[in-house]
Amino acid sequence: MSFYMRFIFAFLLICANGAAQESYRDSLQAFIDDYKLNHGVVKSNDKQYLQFFPIDEKARIKAHFEPVKNAEWFSLPTSSGRSKMYRQYGKLSFMYEGSKQALYVYQSQALLQDPKHMDHLFLPFTDLTTGKESYETGRYIDLTVSDIKDGYIIVDFNKSYNPYCAYVSGVYSCPIPPKENRLQIAVRAGEKKYLNEH
Repeated sequence: MSFYMRFIFAFLLICANGAAQESYRDSLQAFIDDYKLNHGVVKSNDKQYLQFFPIDEKARIKAHFEPVKNAEWFSLPTSSGRSKMYRQYGKLSFMYEGSKQALYVYQSQALLQDPKHMDHLFLPFTDLTTGKESYETGRYIDLTVSDIKDGYIIVDFNKSYNPYCAYVSGVYSCPIPPKENRLQIAVRAGEKKYLNEH
């Protein structure tokens, strides 16, 4: 291949990568805009207090999925003092900011009874931003069983969001992330603290 052809090929590759990155950022921004527009609790002018970290493409990671077989149901504490029944569905192993990390995804006993949501997987977590830059009891990511492909699943921390308890206290029962899902790194992606102090 001539130098000219190699140059053209490299140029096209850079353009394609740039377009893919821009497309991803656009899709993430659309996700955030839709999240704010259709928020289930925060309404009208209060939506201005919904804040997100800057979009970080490195926060979209490919995690190895290892199923947890014969997992028993357990009682997961919530913010209201009541408990909800969950079980471990799988362990996610991945690299983040150069270090090995692991989180568990869970299945809700209640949602398994609902045909519309029986595919749902729940990923609650805390990290070193918890209680400082992000909500004090942790954040959530929604996944589905069908997201698991060939032993891997894409986890996008840019899509992590606050439980409803972050906006209204004493009304909702928000699951508290288990100890096994407390990351010892800072994940500066996804939703930040709600800024309305009224």
